[in-house]
Amino acid sequence: MKVLRNPEIRGSMLWHCFLFFSSICLAYFFPSHSGFLLVCFSLLYILSHYWVTWRRYQRLAQLSLEIDGMLHSQAPIHFEKYKEGELSILENELSKMTLRLSEQAAALLDDKKFLADSMADISHQIRSPLTSSNLILSLLMEPDLSPSGRKKLLQELTQLLSRIDWLVESLLKMSKMDAGTVRLQQTPVSVEALIQKAAEPLVIPMELREQSFLVQGDSSVQFTGDFAWSQEAVLNILKNCMEHTPFGGCIQVSFLGNAIFTEIIIEDNGPGFAKEDLPHLFERFYKGKHASQQSVGIGLALSRMIVSQQNGTLKAENRGKEGGARFTMKFYHSGTPHGGE
Repeated sequence: MKVLRNPEIRGSMLWHCFLFFSSICLAYFFPSHSGFLLVCFSLLYILSHYWVTWRRYQRLAQLSLEIDGMLHSQAPIHFEKYKEGELSILENELSKMTLRLSEQAAALLDDKKFLADSMADISHQIRSPLTSSNLILSLLMEPDLSPSGRKKLLQELTQLLSRIDWLVESLLKMSKMDAGTVRLQQTPVSVEALIQKAAEPLVIPMELREQSFLVQGDSSVQFTGDFAWSQEAVLNILKNCMEHTPFGGCIQVSFLGNAIFTEIIIEDNGPGFAKEDLPHLFERFYKGKHASQQSVGIGLALSRMIVSQQNGTLKAENRGKEGGARFTMKFYHSGTPHGGE
């Protein structure tokens, strides 16, 4: 019987059986004192019952105090004190509950810290161009400002406003990714068309830097994904390469496809990555050793998020002897695990 698994029940039954047989034996040998024996054994029954009940409530009270301590001060509960018995089911459920609460508390603490750090980073990134914009506006109000000086200040102001616009746009995209509100399309994407479309905003900046842009691959290569979001991921990587490629340098893109994945490789001949930066390149707001002053540190993080959401991986490494950086992007055709390499 399940009830006999409870050690309190077993102990109580043995004690009451002992009292029962003891009372019968004593009444048999001392029949003239049977009334007195009845009173004594009745008192023993009552006292033993209340003693067992008192112990049970003491244990429940102790468990209640430990749960209260765990909820308010994160003090651990020592469940090893609660053996198999009447409290075993309760102990098992409480063990699950406390473990879940501890995990949730740790996750909330991490999220709170991440949110605070992110807000500080965002505030800093937006405050800097805003401060510069206010300074330029005050200079533009000077009556003695020459037309050439006014034109130069307006160009700088335009760049600052473009930077703020890009920053806010990127942050909104990352927030949508985090919230899971982005619905990525699953349509055939031509890699050649994707590269050309992603490079369009960078054509003029590359020409001003006299950088060459080479694309090599089979025009039939494609993968299943979202063209617009994939374009955003590729654009951020190309922009990173352009900013770190020297004047007159070269940016190369090659792509290929096979039965398992579609691979896009983007390379430059810039300084490459510092060894200590490689593990952190795709972290939000991380700025590497060779990062420019305009770098915010969210472009590569957003690119990895987009690629990962499309059953892909994104890896960054140094090219080796030839120098420069290499980004390898893979979009898998089947159930290969998500994430970065």
